This record gives sequence, structure tokens and C-alpha cells, in this order.
Amino acid sequence: MGITISILDQSPIYPGETGEEALAHTVALAQAAEALGFRRFWVSEHHDSDQVAGSSPEVLISYLLAKTKSIRIGSGGVMLQHYSPYKVAENFNVLASLAPGRVDLGIGRAPGGLPRSTQALQRGTQDQASLTDKTVELVNYVHNNLEEDHPLSGLRATPLPAQVPELYILGASVGSAEIAAGLGLPYVFSLFINGDESAAMEAIRAYRRAFDSSHGTKPQVILALSVIVAASEEEAAELAGSQKVVKVHLASGKILTLGTREQAEEYGRQAGEPYTIEEQEPFITKGTKESVRRRLLELQQASGVDEFVITCNIQPFDKRVRSYELLNEALAEVPAEVAAEKV
Repeated sequence: MGITISILDQSPIYPGETGEEALAHTVALAQAAEALGFRRFWVSEHHDSDQVAGSSPEVLISYLLAKTKSIRIGSGGVMLQHYSPYKVAENFNVLASLAPGRVDLGIGRAPGGLPRSTQALQRGTQDQASLTDKTVELVNYVHNNLEEDHPLSGLRATPLPAQVPELYILGASVGSAEIAAGLGLPYVFSLFINGDESAAMEAIRAYRRAFDSSHGTKPQVILALSVIVAASEEEAAELAGSQKVVKVHLASGKILTLGTREQAEEYGRQAGEPYTIEEQEPFITKGTKESVRRRLLELQQASGVDEFVITCNIQPFDKRVRSYELLNEALAEVPAEVAAEKV
């Protein structure tokens, strides 16, 4: 079994660029991913940000579906804590009806922004259901399987597509892995956010141990990570630059990963409680085709996954596209018998 590559693009806005340019790059990258034969192309959800243009994945997915022909398009992910599961199901059922067999619905557990944007998104809502309960309700709406004892039994999220969206739980901890396993849903571990390879392996093992096969599905794990491929090790290191993983630790015990130290400080200020900030070196697989191929094979053997969702936040844009082209070339050179080896 070989390695399957998909893409998560966050529509980054680099200095000197506009949101329009960032979204145009996302469209071009989706088309390039399709031409390269990648399996899926996901977009993210971030709010109140000058660094990321993708604030409405459903709208962007619709446009990307219209601009591509065959590649799966989806969310990586929709931040369900802010929304009605019914409305999310309706949105994605419309998408799945417009592009049958091409829509993924990834559910994220982070807020996707600072406390101020969370307050704005949830303003006027009264539902205090847990995120797990909302996920269960979303699954039932998508599959038109609302329980008879549900207070809204008989309600359907229309239209009813011939092929429902594929659902995925995104996370970066054992807790999120166990939730996905209990719901019988595929799990995506975000190593590019967590940055701890041992934590990723622990979460994957926990997912497989706890997987509830009574849902009629099989365990499926995808590893999401940052990858940069260049003509030389030196160029890859230069393209990576001085990226940092910045985490804010709130006194309440909540930990969130932000893009910059300034964002982390603003999050702490808006949260209104004591906080500390931690900066870490990001987990980036970078180098030449040969070194990246070797590292991905090692990760595949250690984790047992056969699909990676890759993010590559570098500029200029042509170097980002070239990185994916080189990655495709690198994995095309993997002998079948080597790629099939798993631990």
C-alpha cells in the first residue's frame, strides 16, 4: 500500500498580499493538486485574522468544487462549536448534491479565532450542548437518521444527496482520538499543530483501541503535517524560515495554538484570565525529495497510516506549488514493496 497525499490549505495572507490574492492562490493550488492526482483538498476556518483569508469554508468549498472536476474538496475543518448541527448538515448536503461523491466534512474542535470572534459567532445562541453531542447530532442529520426519541424526530436536512459527505474528526490529542473512535468516525491527527510525534502515536493507538465498530465502519486515521520539499536541504530550510508554534496556556487549563506571539498575547488579553505563552519549534518535514520521502516512510511505518494531509505555508506562491510537485515526484519513486511495509 502506497502513500496517499492530500492537501490542507489555510489561504495564508503574506505581507504585501491581499485576501483576494490569498484566495486566488487557494483556487490555483486546488487545481494543481487535482492535476497532480492528490486525493483531496481541504480548506480551513479562521476568524478575525489578518494572516488567513479562509473564514467561511462552506463558501470556499462551493467555489472550489466549481473550479475543479474530480478531486475531493472539504473542510479542515468546520468549527462546530459555533454552529447549529442542522445548518451545517444542510450546507454540506447542498454541496454533496452539487458535486456527488466529492465532498468531505471535517469537524474541528478549536475555536478558530480569538475569544472576541467566538463571542460574535455564538452571539444570540442558547444551545449549551457539548461538542460531542453536537457531532452526534450532525452525523444523524447528514445520514438522515435522527433518533425517534429526539425532540425534532422526523426533521431532515435537505436536500438528501445520493452520496452523503464523508465525515472526519480533526484533533491533536488522545481525547479527540477517543471521541472519534467512540463515534466510529475517521480521525485526523494534526501533527503540524501539536508538534509532538510521540503524542501523535499515542493518540493513534488510543483511537484504534477505542474504535467502536458497531457503527458499521472501520478505523481510518490520517496524519496531517507540514512538509516543505526543495531542490536542496539549504533551500528547504530557507523556505521554512523562522516559523514557530506559539501556544497560550490559560490559568483555567485551556491550551490553544496560535499563529504568532502577538495573537497569543491578544488571546490571553481577551480571555480575561492569567496566561503564559510557550514557543516551540514547529514539526516540519523539510528537505530534498530523497530526505522527505525517507521521513514520510518512517512516519507511515510508525503510525500505520496510508494517507497524509499536507500543509505547506511558504512564500512565494510558486515555491509552494513546486514543493507539492516535488513531493509528488518523491512519492512516485517509492517502490511498491517498500511503501507496503507497515508496523
